[in-house]
Amino acid sequence: MESTLFLSKPLPTTIKPTHSLSSLSPNPFFSFKPHNLTTHKHPTTTIKAAISRTKKEETVETVQKHLENCYLLAAINYKGFTVKQFQDLRKSLPENTTLLVAKNTLVEKAVQDTQWEAIKPCMKGMNAWLFVHSEEIPVAIKPYRTFQKERKLEENDFTGACFEGKFYGPDEVKRLETMPSKAEVFAQLLGSLKSPGNALVGTIQAPARDLVLVLKAYIKKLEDEQQQ
Repeated sequence: MESTLFLSKPLPTTIKPTHSLSSLSPNPFFSFKPHNLTTHKHPTTTIKAAISRTKKEETVETVQKHLENCYLLAAINYKGFTVKQFQDLRKSLPENTTLLVAKNTLVEKAVQDTQWEAIKPCMKGMNAWLFVHSEEIPVAIKPYRTFQKERKLEENDFTGACFEGKFYGPDEVKRLETMPSKAEVFAQLLGSLKSPGNALVGTIQAPARDLVLVLKAYIKKLEDEQQQ
């Protein structure tokens, strides 16, 4: 569309180079002021920013949802992973285990003021997040170890993990991999109950809450023995 400019009087025949448009006679239809040259954001830019913000909020909500009924949260260095490797890894994981790729800043926001806040030392580098929704921690971790060994991905190790509100560094994650399973703990517990004179015998007639406390204490004792 063509636009027509109306001037209150004709422009001079010759305009010296030193004259600017703003030095011409005032005209209500023509105003040229440098400070009026402001850059306005394009609507598309605003829409993209809104979409980006919405996606970030959705990611935080997704992480928080996966943390519900979660027993272990672990970070894996996925630098150099191919799309196919991710697909193969996800297929090898148990149904109660989820692998999620999310920015450290968004995961950090999701775990803020929760027991999972202990995972913060992992908030650097490229992390894929492993959510374990099972008490059988070794069983959940083993598939990745197998995958890592078969694909020779020594550099793509665990960067840390959070279990029961405690942070486990890369070297300490191995302790979680050797934890006794629930079946093994109960088997050892039953063996202890059969031993004469064992203090645990008295817990049979104790309230269920007290029995649970004793079981937890016994599990901790087994873990400490393994660490030694």
